[in-house]
Amino acid sequence: MVERQLRRRGIRDERVLEAMAEVPRERFVPWAQRRRAYADSALPIGSRQTISQPWIVAAICEALELEGDERVLEVGTGSGYSAAVLAGLAAEVVSIERIEGLASDARGRLAELGIENAEVIVGDGSVGVPGRPPFEGIAVHATAPRAPGSLLGQLAAAGRLVIPIAEPGVDTLTVFTRAENAITERVIGPCRFVPLIGAEAFPEPG
Repeated sequence: MVERQLRRRGIRDERVLEAMAEVPRERFVPWAQRRRAYADSALPIGSRQTISQPWIVAAICEALELEGDERVLEVGTGSGYSAAVLAGLAAEVVSIERIEGLASDARGRLAELGIENAEVIVGDGSVGVPGRPPFEGIAVHATAPRAPGSLLGQLAAAGRLVIPIAEPGVDTLTVFTRAENAITERVIGPCRFVPLIGAEAFPEPG
């Protein structure tokens, strides 16, 4: 996976490649999907959610440009896989998931692997976690109509928010960086994610 799907497709951050190699992805997918755990595709994990393909996880982590001493907010815990990878790249990870069952399962998997610097909480990820910022990095694993103002406001100076932005027919993985007096924007490329549901994103499906 690391050589064929990540390095060959342009992932260059050795810390990211090492973290991806160390986390057993098969532990974060349902039994029925384990033979496909390292496939270059997203996989269903229940509750109409997915675990992102490996390249997407690596691209988000690389775009955060973590050095190891940062506090990171993750929006959309899902299976807990990305939280496990981020835990190997940052000092502290706060991961927020709106579906209680997924959050509970993710906590269990992280505990089983002895990952102690990643916390999973339940809530509306589109508004972040008021009272806990600032974060040097924020990774969002669901597509939003725009970068939520609350998440931008919880970035530390020079912090980065990596989030898919919904466009007609495709999502665009985008990096927003807090500069001294402005927010700069850089597009990584096209992607496909489930929608971010919340007060500053898409409404709950009817």
